[in-house]
Amino acid sequence: MKKMLFIAFFAICGLGTANAQSFNAGVNLGLPAGDADMVSSFVLGGEVNYMFTSDDTFNYGVTAGINFFFKKDPFDNASFLPIAASGRYNLSEDFVLGADLGYALGLSPSGNDGGFYYKPMLGYNLSEKMMVTASYSTVNVSNGGGNWGSFGLGLMFGL
Repeated sequence: MKKMLFIAFFAICGLGTANAQSFNAGVNLGLPAGDADMVSSFVLGGEVNYMFTSDDTFNYGVTAGINFFFKKDPFDNASFLPIAASGRYNLSEDFVLGADLGYALGLSPSGNDGGFYYKPMLGYNLSEKMMVTASYSTVNVSNGGGNWGSFGLGLMFGL
């Protein structure tokens, strides 16, 4: 809970210096990595973010999403709800480098406590309102539940 309050505080503090804002939504498909590779076969996720522009090269904001890890028999499906601070650096008009840092709530199975979440990403702008992304996301589950990671490809849409 303290981590979520810190993330919310960080996001609100930046509101006063923002010049422009954007709301984005996206989907991604991935292959499990880390401990998740042993118990799941693929990952499906979605996210929304609200970004502020500080200048032509840097954006920051908050993001929330959902990640589903689909099981291999005989294991259970797992799902997480990440909430994070986001930063994006425009390398050029076409390429974006970014990262999300925060906490992912464990939604399923029971006993999944969630944990520290991070997601480095590289994006390529297909148009002004659409970006293809490559990312690695992971949740370090706090109760010794391992490292739930995935390598993903996704599409982000400006709304």
